[in-house]
Parts: sequence; C-alpha cells; structure tokens
Amino acid sequence: MGTMMLEQETDIVQWQVQEAKQRFSEVLRAAESNGPQTITRHGDAVAVVIDIDEYRRLMRPDISFVDHLLVKFSGLGDEVADVLDEVERERELSRPREVDLFDGTAESS
Repeated sequence: MGTMMLEQETDIVQWQVQEAKQRFSEVLRAAESNGPQTITRHGDAVAVVIDIDEYRRLMRPDISFVDHLLVKFSGLGDEVADVLDEVERERELSRPREVDLFDGTAESS
C-alpha cells in the first residue's frame, strides 16, 4: 500500500502529502469507512481528512442536555409525550418530603 502506514499503538492512518494527492479518492473512501486520515509532511501531521457526518457533529453548536434529549427522542410519538406530561403534573402536585437534617443528638441553642 505504498507509503501509507498504520501506527499500531493509536490506530491512526497517516498519508504523506504526495501520496495523499495521488490517491485522494482512496483517502476520501478511507475517511468515510475507517475514520480520520492524517496527512503528514516530512513526518509532521499537517491535516486530517474526516467524514462529513463527523465534521457536522463536531461543528454542531452546543446545546443543553434537555434540548439534546428533545432532539434525540423527538420521534417517539405522542404517547411518550403524554406520559412525560403526566409525570411532570404529578411532580408539580406532590409536596416535598420532610427531611430531618439533625440526628437528634445535637443540642439546640
């Protein structure tokens, strides 16, 4: 496979610039199927080719955990939404439980 090499300890595929230029279609296919492909110049990493889905995932704006869950489970349907609404209503109506912060051995002042 020419000068392409696989580093065993980190499983990072590295291509020298000249070879990456000559075999660009192969580099793209490898990025799609095998993950990031590192391009090196004189032994130093200078670029990484990644799959477009990975790029979009990395560039996605930060969202809150709640928003993430809403996006992740948005296709679950109305039945799940109804159950969640019911749980939320029950929690709003329930009173907080009493908690004894003292074990009774401390003297009150």
